[in-house]
Amino acid sequence: MSHLENRAVEEGVLYVLATPIGNLRDLSPRALDILRGVDVIAAEDTRVTQKLLASFQILTKTVSVREHNERREAERIITWLREGKSVAQVSDAGTPAVSDPGAILVDAVREAGFKVVPIPGCSAVVTALSASGFTQNQFLFYGFLPPKSGQRKKALQPLLDAPHALVFYEAPHRIEECLADMSEVFGAERRVLLARELTKTFETIHRCPLGEVAAWFAADSNQTRGEFVVIIEGAPAIEADASISPEILRVLGILLKDLPVKQAAGLAAEITGANKKQLYDAALKLKAND
Repeated sequence: MSHLENRAVEEGVLYVLATPIGNLRDLSPRALDILRGVDVIAAEDTRVTQKLLASFQILTKTVSVREHNERREAERIITWLREGKSVAQVSDAGTPAVSDPGAILVDAVREAGFKVVPIPGCSAVVTALSASGFTQNQFLFYGFLPPKSGQRKKALQPLLDAPHALVFYEAPHRIEECLADMSEVFGAERRVLLARELTKTFETIHRCPLGEVAAWFAADSNQTRGEFVVIIEGAPAIEADASISPEILRVLGILLKDLPVKQAAGLAAEITGANKKQLYDAALKLKAND
């Protein structure tokens, strides 16, 4: 055949199904078929999921599987799978197990020997990245940072020289404090993309240097509302110090494989006679480009 047909819902299968993050028209025909065809829908919040189902006249039974009961409910779902029933797992919005409940259930179902089938769809991470214009080929998805400033800055510090884009989620009541900490750690010139209320009526996607974020919020207090995806552009690649010979850099690189930066630089200085401070700076650059 020249096209793919929708597969019927299989018995004894857990479907991990992505739901819209705002616009209901983003729910795929395949996802609708699965939601109508399974025996049970395991929802993060049944009240939220019922609104989605009602929009499409879907009457499938729902049960609550959330962060605090996921491990216990996994046993009940595995029992249903043993009985030949099929189950769809959904979160309130987006793809389950991405900063949402889901991974514990999937792990338990796999360990029990049952099939897990992903039904792809919306993901706020990928949606925001696609509109960022940041050209790094790699990204790191961190999710939610710690809520307190000191812990948050401590978590951000090791990412300072990361060459890939950094993706975070943040709540509206913490967004301004979070971005102030990011500006302090990454510097006011580092670019950031703020994606707010993705696919919804008041969707906003704004890119600017971190140092300009506070003024942008001050100009329109409505911009602090809604859930955020925050993307920090990766650190620019830095070439190692040209004054250090390739042979010394080779020695330094070997030592860095097994030693912390400071210790590797000190030992390389003893071995080669090169300046310890220069070797330390070179080691930092080499680690950032790994």
